[in-house]
Amino acid sequence: MAEAERIIGTPDTPDDGGEQTAAAEAPAGSGPSGAPGTGGQTAPERQRGGRGRRIAVLFAVAVFAYALDLISKMLVVAKLEHHAPIQVVGDWLELHAIRNPGAAFGFGAAFTIIFTLIAAAVIVVIVRLARKLYSLPWAIALGLLLGGALGNLTDRVFRAPGVFQGEVVDFIAPKGFAVFNLADSAIVCGGILIVLLSFRGLDPDGTVHKD
Repeated sequence: MAEAERIIGTPDTPDDGGEQTAAAEAPAGSGPSGAPGTGGQTAPERQRGGRGRRIAVLFAVAVFAYALDLISKMLVVAKLEHHAPIQVVGDWLELHAIRNPGAAFGFGAAFTIIFTLIAAAVIVVIVRLARKLYSLPWAIALGLLLGGALGNLTDRVFRAPGVFQGEVVDFIAPKGFAVFNLADSAIVCGGILIVLLSFRGLDPDGTVHKD
């Protein structure tokens, strides 16, 4: 009798204990796809997020390099141009303001317009390349190139003697070397980094190839 009363008094509920246990044991952060720690993002979504961060780094580096170059040139034109050079490290390093119609480090003074077009083309290529950028080192390298190219292109467009023929402000003068500016330095550093990355086989999209 007691056994019959126990059976009759038990409610007929569905067996969902397994589902509740599975839900309780599911790791926090698991998405609908079952991939732990992805917050439900698919692989393409995670790739787009990674690319967005790299592009942000690229433009942040470019803005920093460009702003530093622009501010330094404004100070040089206001305080140093038409004045005697300032010795920084004896006669080994001076600040000497000059106007350069050529390319970086004073080369090619007769091809001002050509160098202006080249700088504009470099900027376009970098912006287009950013669409498939997933590598942080490449983002930094391209950001340096972009900031430096923008810095010197600004001089080409807005300084005398005219649009696309403007002379670049140079002021860093090591002994026995050409006078240059911070934009030139950013371009050279970005170029060296790109050579090193290419030598290691790292592509802008983050893949590594072996020749």
